Amino acid sequence: MRFRAVSRCLALVPFAVGLAPLGKAFGAPGELGIRHRIDVVVSAEPDAPIFQHFRSAKGELTFTVRLSANSRESKFFGMLHPSFPDITIPEGSGKPLVQQTKLWEEEVCHQRRGLPKVTVTQLSGHFGEGEERIEISAINRHIGLLVPPDELTPGIKLDQGSDDLGVFYAFRAQTRNSRLNVDLKIYPIDCFF
Repeated sequence: MRFRAVSRCLALVPFAVGLAPLGKAFGAPGELGIRHRIDVVVSAEPDAPIFQHFRSAKGELTFTVRLSANSRESKFFGMLHPSFPDITIPEGSGKPLVQQTKLWEEEVCHQRRGLPKVTVTQLSGHFGEGEERIEISAINRHIGLLVPPDELTPGIKLDQGSDDLGVFYAFRAQTRNSRLNVDLKIYPIDCFF
């Protein structure tokens, strides 16, 4: 009889010890969390038509980014519409059309739950003036619709890197005919919540 009682108590000890850390895992103050920042860089491939016909021309670009960043502490879903009205096409393809710019940043520190989901869904703009003007209009392919003339291919994963802001994960959306790239850099930032 005593043996059964002692063995039951011993069986409960690992269970009680195993649950002890779980009490602190659910949002205790001073716990290490994360927040994210998303930056954008727009560039063109070396064989892009804008480099062949529109060197040093001025233009503008706008695009739409669908963003979903959800956790227990913070929820965001929406469309971002960045616009860059004063772009000058550089002399060479080594320089970006749009320098790195902050697109979005989380205000709230939250539990680690993966990266935000970001997709560039549309890119439009123009370069040049008058008869020399070229229009750019690229969208994603959609089921049941014809393939767009200048298809935008989102979600091309690039290598992980680091710069002055820290480590980042990068994804590219690329247009098929106009040969433009929209690179999104997602920076995980450690914080306490």
